[in-house]
Amino acid sequence: MPDTLTSPGTHVIEETDQELEPFYHLVLLDDDHHTYQYVIEMLNALFGYSREKGFAIACAVDNDGRAIVLTAPKDKCEAKQEQIHAYGADPRMPISQGSMSAILEAAS
Repeated sequence: MPDTLTSPGTHVIEETDQELEPFYHLVLLDDDHHTYQYVIEMLNALFGYSREKGFAIACAVDNDGRAIVLTAPKDKCEAKQEQIHAYGADPRMPISQGSMSAILEAAS
């Protein structure tokens, strides 16, 4: 009986019926009605971000007027956007009457 060698093969998929789901950026917008502490606490509560990461994002929002807080499929970004919009006013600022604003942008 001859010896038979078997080796693992490689299967190349040339076409697929599935398209990759497009990703979006969830962008937090700057305003003058929320403190850095609010941004840090909100990002920790909603995204689990550390104080350091929250502070870095708060600085970016303040300096650039906006900062990406998440890049993910559209449905996940929309769910997090709703949470940001429902987070409420900053109790440290009497002029704060509501949550911060966030928008979705297609990731390129």
